[in-house]
Amino acid sequence: MLKRLLIVPVTSLCIAAATQAAAGIAIGDKLTPFALKDANGKIVDLAAVKVPKAAVVMFIATRCPVSNAYNTRMEALARDYGSRGVLFFGVNANREESVVEIAEHARTHGLSFPVLKDEGNVQADRFGAQVTPEVYVFDSTWTLRYHGRVDDARDQSGVTRQDLHLALDAVLTGNPVPSAETKAFGCTIKRVTQ
Repeated sequence: MLKRLLIVPVTSLCIAAATQAAAGIAIGDKLTPFALKDANGKIVDLAAVKVPKAAVVMFIATRCPVSNAYNTRMEALARDYGSRGVLFFGVNANREESVVEIAEHARTHGLSFPVLKDEGNVQADRFGAQVTPEVYVFDSTWTLRYHGRVDDARDQSGVTRQDLHLALDAVLTGNPVPSAETKAFGCTIKRVTQ
């Protein structure tokens, strides 16, 4: 009887911890800064990054066809909004995608923003990121203002709603994001099992 009483609270705590970990960060939360190596081995410490107006953290992949369908769109957004004070960071958390592969992928696809390697999917777990691509938009104080998809169609010709574009425009003008959360779609992040 005593063993049973002790097991129930521990099980409850494990379920609560798993639920909390899966939830990730929420709209209005401040980002806890982190440092990761980029595809060239340079450490990028977000605590030291001054965000002029906004920052976008995008979980991306080298082997995911959905993420790859967005390479051109993500780069165009980074170029267009970079001149308006928005920083872009790609994060690769897939266990089987090496730093060498990530660097080659960024070069091949002309990605001008830093792509960081999230070894052991630590940041993906903290964010609650599930798929690639999945985006998080922060204002200049690193407060989360948007989380979800880039837009509503894998094939660019079928896009009817540019969610990331709308979110960035709202943040840059100091307005609430029209749809602060959307459902991201893509390939599941291939996590390290612990």
